[in-house]
Amino acid sequence: MNFHKKNKHKLGYDLDALCEVNSELVPFVFENKYQTKTIDFANPKAVKALNTALLYRHYNISFWEFPDTHLCPPIPGRVDYMHHISDLLKTSKITDNINVLDIGTGASCIYPLLGNAEYNWKFVGTDIDETSLKFAQNIINKNDLGEVIELRLQKDASQIFKGILKEDDSFSLTICNPPFYKSEADALEATTRKLKGLNKAGVKVVRNFAGTQKELWYKGGEKAFIHNYLYESSLFKTQCVWFTTLVSKKDLVKGMYASLKKLGATNIKTINMEQGNKISRIVAWTFK
Repeated sequence: MNFHKKNKHKLGYDLDALCEVNSELVPFVFENKYQTKTIDFANPKAVKALNTALLYRHYNISFWEFPDTHLCPPIPGRVDYMHHISDLLKTSKITDNINVLDIGTGASCIYPLLGNAEYNWKFVGTDIDETSLKFAQNIINKNDLGEVIELRLQKDASQIFKGILKEDDSFSLTICNPPFYKSEADALEATTRKLKGLNKAGVKVVRNFAGTQKELWYKGGEKAFIHNYLYESSLFKTQCVWFTTLVSKKDLVKGMYASLKKLGATNIKTINMEQGNKISRIVAWTFK
């Protein structure tokens, strides 16, 4: 695993210790043919039990509950984003009173939980789904994080910053994990490929990290969402130092750079993230 050097999960999982903090994980643990303890990563319930245990053991999150239909984010990859953007802030000499805007925080509220646990950052999380925000707020309340994490509903799904940012808002950084797919069919096709990679070809297609329509797809897919994000960032350039987003498709990066230069970005960076067989990247830009 080529995780960030600060990632607590770079050497794998101590499943015995994780089972001690979350007994719901126990039924999913087995020994594989190499006599190594593991879980079935194609099983959404196993994945959720594992991630719940990781949050409790490593990040002091004692309550993390939301419906199984909602996206269950993998903790190691999500916390990697936090470590890489921490490095970005340090290179810009931004070290105090860090305030982060999380675009599309979801029912799990995962980035605010991890960013606050690891770096004591404050967050505003936004989402277009009122139900997701209700579950996220419950997680915040049960973990006594109401003073450091605020949630806001985006009432217009076609907008990102409009209707969310107030005149006196000022953020060190924005983060975003965009919807990757253009449609449900697109999402199911990707899941089928993933199951094949997990040697589960032919089984019923169930997303191992689950996810609702609002979490997974957007008209025009990742490209359309990101270019909307780039454009709107230029309208609010004075209210945030760095804007960042995850980008799953490498071939989108060149077009992003061209658009950002036209919009007046003064600095653009690509931060590569390798996590096992998965390669992703963060694109960051500023108008300062």
